[in-house]
Amino acid sequence: MSALYIFVIPSDPHAVKLLFKLIPMWLVIAYAYLHFPTPRRGCHWMLLIGLFFCMLGDGLLGWFIVGLSAFLIGHLFYMASFFRQWRSSRIRSAAIVPIGLYAVFMGWELVHALVRDGKDGLIIPVILYIAVISLMVWSAIMTGKAWAIVGSLLFMISDSILSWNLFVSDVAHANVLIMTTYYAAQFCIAYSIRTVAAPARTYPADLPHAR
Repeated sequence: MSALYIFVIPSDPHAVKLLFKLIPMWLVIAYAYLHFPTPRRGCHWMLLIGLFFCMLGDGLLGWFIVGLSAFLIGHLFYMASFFRQWRSSRIRSAAIVPIGLYAVFMGWELVHALVRDGKDGLIIPVILYIAVISLMVWSAIMTGKAWAIVGSLLFMISDSILSWNLFVSDVAHANVLIMTTYYAAQFCIAYSIRTVAAPARTYPADLPHAR
């Protein structure tokens, strides 16, 4: 369905294009729900709610601030779930440095582009969104779960291409790049539901007096 939306469905009529844009997300949400582990925990529901708000963001992005706000809420739910699965690691913690540098670079370029185009009203929402998605990526890395990490990084790539194409300069094949990375990101995050919140396995050596 994602490939059908990206490569086949024409831009007009807009309602049909929007419908086919949302269908892949409905399927991703259904997939995530059907693969809930047992017992179901708050972390699972937070990821599912995050997927739901991102789906709303898809449908409302025509109203940019409204759609951006929906995505931001989705990222906050992702982040809340990932931070509950925090696994301390100095190497993973150090990832905040390159993520922060990248966020500063993107913020700098986007703010200059917005000022240049007289869109000052978007500066604060855009900076806030950059901060939140950066923290979301870092929180996913801190879980140590591969699917969550890949999904969050793909989400950042997708949003970076979208914002650069929208505000800074045209990106060749932008729509294909944005949507392929976006759908892949959401599927990875949905797939991670079965592992991100999984309780740690207890081995005999971990039990009192096991030795």
